[in-house]
Parts: sequence; C-alpha cells; structure tokens
Amino acid sequence: MIAGFRDRLERSLGNALAGLMAVLLVLVLANVAARYLFRTGFLGQEELAIWLHLALIALAIPLAYRGPLSMRFDVLRRWLPASFATTFDVAADAVSVTAGLALVNGALSSISAIGGVSPTLGLPEWIRFSFFVTGGVLLLAMLCCDRVLTGRIGGLFVSLVIAGLLYGSSKIATVDSDWPPSLFMALIAGVGLLVSAPLAHAFLAAACFAPLFGGVLPEPALVSSAINGMSRFLLLSIPFFLLAGALLTVSGTAERLVTFAASLVGHRKGGLAQTVLLTSVIFSGASGSSVANAAFGASTFQPQLVKNGYPPAQAGAIIAASSVLDNVIPPSIAFLLLAAATNLSVGSLLTGGFFAGGLMALCLAIAISLSVKAGPPMQKASTRQRWSAARSAIPAFGLGIIVVAGIRFGIVTPTEAAALAAGFTLLLSFAARSASSRIWSCFRQSALEAGAIGLLIGSAAPFAFLLAVDGVAASLTDIVHSLGSSPVLVLLMANLVLLVAGLVLDIGAAILLLGPILVPAAAAAGLDPIHFGVILVVNLMIHGLTPPLGMLIYVVSGVTSVPASQLFRAVLPYLAALLVSVFLLCLGTLLF
Repeated sequence: MIAGFRDRLERSLGNALAGLMAVLLVLVLANVAARYLFRTGFLGQEELAIWLHLALIALAIPLAYRGPLSMRFDVLRRWLPASFATTFDVAADAVSVTAGLALVNGALSSISAIGGVSPTLGLPEWIRFSFFVTGGVLLLAMLCCDRVLTGRIGGLFVSLVIAGLLYGSSKIATVDSDWPPSLFMALIAGVGLLVSAPLAHAFLAAACFAPLFGGVLPEPALVSSAINGMSRFLLLSIPFFLLAGALLTVSGTAERLVTFAASLVGHRKGGLAQTVLLTSVIFSGASGSSVANAAFGASTFQPQLVKNGYPPAQAGAIIAASSVLDNVIPPSIAFLLLAAATNLSVGSLLTGGFFAGGLMALCLAIAISLSVKAGPPMQKASTRQRWSAARSAIPAFGLGIIVVAGIRFGIVTPTEAAALAAGFTLLLSFAARSASSRIWSCFRQSALEAGAIGLLIGSAAPFAFLLAVDGVAASLTDIVHSLGSSPVLVLLMANLVLLVAGLVLDIGAAILLLGPILVPAAAAAGLDPIHFGVILVVNLMIHGLTPPLGMLIYVVSGVTSVPASQLFRAVLPYLAALLVSVFLLCLGTLLF
C-alpha cells in the first residue's frame, strides 16, 4: 500500500513537473512571437512565468531530496566505519525534517499575514506561498514512505523526535552571544553537511535557528526571503538550458558534434582525448551545464577511451576536467547565477566566458598532450570528411548563435534566448523520430534538475541576507582598504577565499553567497567587476574536480563505476593546467 502510494506520487509529481516545464516554454516562446510578429505582448506574462517556476521548484522538493540532485556531502560518511551509517542517516533525516517543518510553518505564517493581490495577474499573493506548503508536506510524506519501505522505522522515529525538539527549542529559547548570527548559521549548516544532509536542507534548517542567536529573520521572513530569491525572471533560463542540453543529446545532434570534433583533432597525439575536449568546447554552447556534459561524456566516451588503451581513471579524469568548460563557455548557468546575485551584465559575462573558456581549453589540450601515453591516434580525416561532419553539426552551431548573439545584441533576454534554444532543440528531437518517445522524459528530468537548483538558490537567500545584515560585506571592504586597495592583494585574497569556499560549498551556493560580497570588494580596489566575475566563476568551477565535494568527479564516478578516489588522483595534471589558466586570467586582469 505504502509502496503503491509512493510510486503514484512520484509519477504524478514527475508528470506535473514536465507539464509545468512545457507550459513555461510555450508561455515564453508565445510572448517572443507576439512581440516580434505582432509588436505586442501578454500582460503579466513575466510574473505568471515566475509563479509557475515557483510551483515547479516546490513540486520538485520531494523528489530532489535523494540521489545526486540532493547534493549531499557524503565523504565523511564513507570514510567512517559502516557502523556509523545509521547514525548519519538519522541525523541527515532530522535536518531534512527540520527544513520541511520550516517550509510548511513559515509559508503558513506568511499566508496568514500577507495580503493584497498581484498587480498584473489579479491573483492573491498568498498563492505563491501555498506552493511551498505543498512542497514541504510532500517532502515529509516522501521521506517517511521511503524510510518505512526500507525498514528504518526506528530511525525515522528518532529523526522525527530530534527534529521536533530542535525545531521547538528554536522558537522558545535564546542564546546571548557577541558572535554574529550568520556565523552560527554557517556552523549549523556545516554540521548538516557533515552528516550528509541535502545541501539546500542544511541551509534551510540552519536559517530557522537564526533567531535563536539574535538573527533578525523570523520564520515567515525566512520563507519570504527564500521565495524572493527564486522570484527572478532571469532564473527561468536555467530550466530551459537544461532542457536544451537534454534534447540535444536525445536528438542525436550531440553525436554529430562528436564526429565533427574527431574529424578535426582525432589524428593528433591523444586524439581521442583531444576529441573529448573539443566536444566539450562545442557542446558548451548548447548545454550550459557541466553536470550534464559530465554525464554525457562519461556514458559516451569512457568505453571508447578504455577500449583504446586509456586507463579507466585517466579516461574519467579527462572527461571530468573537460566538463568544467561547460559552465564557463556560454551559455553558462554559473554566469546566470552570478548575474542574478550581483546585477552584473549577463552579455558582458558571457563574452568574458568565451575568452576564459578558450584559455582553459588550450591549457587542458597541452596537459592532455603531455600526459596521455596510451591509445594510437585516429586516422586523419580528409577535407571532404571534415566538411561533411561540419555540415551535419550545423544545427548545433545554430543553437550557439541563437543564444549568444541573441543575448549579446539585445534581441532577446537571456531567458527568452534559453527558451528559443529549448524550442529549437525540441524541433530537432521531433525531426529525429527515434527520439520522440524520450522527449517527455527530457522535460521531466530537466524540470527536476531545475527545481533542485532553484531550491538551492532560494535556500541560500536567507544566508545572504544575514551576511548583509551582519556587515560581512562591509568587513571585507574594510579589509580591502586596509590592504591599501591594492588590486594584486585583493585578487590574492579573493582567490584564497574562493579556494577555501570551493572545497566545502557547492558551486552554485558559493556563487550566490560570495558573489555579492567579493564583487563589490574587487570593484572598490579598482578591478573590473566583469573580469573579476569571470575569475570568480572559473575559480569555483575548478572545484568541481577537488575533494571533498568534487561534483564532476562524483558524476563521472557514478556513471563509469570508477572509484572517486582514483579519479581525484588521476585528475591532478588537468587540475594543474586549469590553475595555470586562473593565474593567466588574473595576470590579464591586472595588466589590462
């Protein structure tokens, strides 16, 4: 009975997510068509799209708490003896339950207090908050079902008791301290991460304890801050880019990109590895997601690399290192997050990403050439074969032109460009009849991934608010002035901060938390904020390859079954090459 309920709930939520994604795509594309064909638009279209995106994020909450999308920091759990596993599971579930309670009670409190209607939609404002009441309740229901079905009823009971006691104490107790509340919040979130709780849940659970230490963030304000952090039209570009990347793969267009890349560099030393790199460069213009490219590359290239004599760990390391480029070369979800957090120009950041990505690709190509010893080069393609491969890859090139040119020349907004990219790849998928049966699953999976990212963005918003209230940004600015506002020292300090943060924070969370602090500090020192923003993203993206989080390493490990510890060792030469590119970017920023 419980298993049937859970399965029906999963199917229903998955279909609802796919349906919301489809409605969002039609809504944005219809508005673009109306503007350019009929010189008009739909009143309230932007706000309606934001509300639908909030509903998508809320419905993804109960599905994204498990698996890779939960973004759990499970290194400590795997290092300790197996006897500790149950303790970690109980503690992680307690954090998730606390986050669910904070969402439900905070949203209900906001509903009871909020008034008014949307000026463009004419709908009551409380509807937005009701989405997260639903999401929080479904999260608790899904977690309980999973634990009962796996026979962990005792552990579930303990988790519920611990969460209830902690949550209740946070409402009635106070702690006097001279330390800023944001520091306590960071420590509590860190404990949540250490016990392998989902990253977004750790942030939400920590935020609900802020008033305990004097933080000016009561529970309704916590949920309101999180929802406001997700309520940006720019963020809708994330689900559309994820959908474009998924459809590009199922339509077969991605394979044609591989063929084109192989025709150009396959004959060189380490030709197959160079093909992986060049494919990542080209594929970057379509997916905008390093995780998507890592999964694609691991499933597509790993068997071929091993078959041609590459050690499995080295093959996986090359794939993971090449995937870093996808969030640097436009379109880049990381740059979209930075623009949303700092109000920097999206077009300027994407342009900077082109140059940075090219430099990183060059450094990786040299590292591959020096490190690869296995695998004979592929046969050199003739000019005719290269032209044939180029013609077959034209649809993918068109996708990159739509996105980058459309944003850079102001023809469409980033969100509209992403929707056009998704619509374009949808047509390619329909044209490839073999892909038709998988289109709905692409919508469902992309919506789920976008919901997980959206929740992370929202959960980081209360933390960013407390950092601002506690004057962390002002403190960093004071440090800058104490250094004499030297660009060299500021760059050095910023890179050290990013180095440490990247080791313990998810890339998206680090951008959202540190971007609003470090970018103004860099500007105060006379550094170009766009150049610095590019360095910030590149620096953090490299941490997709470093322990303990190393998201790209774990994605490749999960697909290829190569132990993550082996991949971390094998990726060192390519990690060094990427660090050289960061040094060159910093040098260029200082000189120009």
